[in-house]
Amino acid sequence: MDIIQFKNILYILKNILIIGAGRSATALIEYTLREAEKHNWFVTVADNDPEVAEQKVGGHTHGRGTWLDVMKPNDRRDIIERNDVVVSLLPAHLHIKVAKDCIKYKKHLVTASYISRDMYRLGEQVKSAELIFMGEMGLDPGIDHMSAMQTINELRAKGAKLQAFRSYAGGLIAPESDDNPWHYKFTWNPRNVVLAGQGTAQYIENGHYKHIPYHRLFSEYEVIDVPGMGEYEAYPNRSSLLYRTTYGLDKIPSLLRGTLRGKGFCEAWNALVQIGLTDDTYPIINSRKLTYHQLVDGYLRRNDGNSTLKERVAAILKIDKDSEVMKKLEWLGIFDRSKVGLSKATPAQILQHLLEQKWKLQPDDKDMIIMQHEFDYTLNGQSESLVSTMVLKGNDSVDTAMSRLVGLPLGIFVKLIMLGKIKATGVNIPVMEEVYTPVLKELEDYGVVFKETMK
Repeated sequence: MDIIQFKNILYILKNILIIGAGRSATALIEYTLREAEKHNWFVTVADNDPEVAEQKVGGHTHGRGTWLDVMKPNDRRDIIERNDVVVSLLPAHLHIKVAKDCIKYKKHLVTASYISRDMYRLGEQVKSAELIFMGEMGLDPGIDHMSAMQTINELRAKGAKLQAFRSYAGGLIAPESDDNPWHYKFTWNPRNVVLAGQGTAQYIENGHYKHIPYHRLFSEYEVIDVPGMGEYEAYPNRSSLLYRTTYGLDKIPSLLRGTLRGKGFCEAWNALVQIGLTDDTYPIINSRKLTYHQLVDGYLRRNDGNSTLKERVAAILKIDKDSEVMKKLEWLGIFDRSKVGLSKATPAQILQHLLEQKWKLQPDDKDMIIMQHEFDYTLNGQSESLVSTMVLKGNDSVDTAMSRLVGLPLGIFVKLIMLGKIKATGVNIPVMEEVYTPVLKELEDYGVVFKETMK
């Protein structure tokens, strides 16, 4: 029997609530149901589409799927009150509603999302209630934190002094399923992909702070080598500097976190940025009636009558009309005369609608996750460089590597809470040894292995 003691009161943890049954929930639900059967726990999967929730549970004797509209406070609080550990897979801005209810009813909370300022402000209340609130417990953020901290602490234990830390991750398409010129398909929230990088990327390089605004981000990518996989493009994340203190790297001269894409992606995506098609700040008038051809034409100066739309786009991008970038744009269909069909849609929403058709995973497609950390350090007076790489492929469009690498860390951590093996109360991310050691160890059983090579 699994017992946790709070303020001299014994609580038997028996019930797990998973809010959200979307594409990232599959592996988490399957894992927690297996563990529930072993330990006689019960798993409730709640979603605003109860059929999807019931389908994910699959009639398991230790689980059930149910309806929940998280915006209805009474229903949300009722279901939270009847469980012990809550996993929120809701959009990030909704976690705070769940979090406040978890404090009120003294329930633990786990999410895969970046922790917001509002969530951190709850830290003292969470700690006073002796609750465990763990955020950033997925893939990126999540596995990136745990694997990086494990290696950083191992290097420190040897007496190494870190000079540079670079971390890259990408949700990609496996080579055997790569059948389009962009070398990319959606394996994650399409909206997040379309809006990725908006803002200003900040990192530190050789002691100098770097600030890369969005309109230059995809033209200032770097090419990195992934052992055994070849070369990939990497552009900086906005959040590189957020984790210096958390990682204990306040004085490190170089620190960068980046996103990986296939070769040729960044220049083509930069073209969409320069045209204006990733803007999400205003609606297009009469967007439903427009064709994609008319939409793009609206971003160009008056036609002289002698140039095609493709030629005019190539001219403003200052590239050849027969270039690889233009071939990618044409393949997307932005020059087609088919109707957009969306009312009052922003350019980014229109682009997302188009990409969801073009970048959709087919049933037998395999996705692929690559995560790579690079550590430059000095040890015993010698300069060394260590590269730590993880590559994992999915099996099909449902059993994806993305779903596994988001869901499994969540599930494993929930199990650790249920078994009373986590002591760190408050609002945290998974950078402490009591978390990353057991989670990474169990992830190895699922093929999540980091291979190390010296440069």
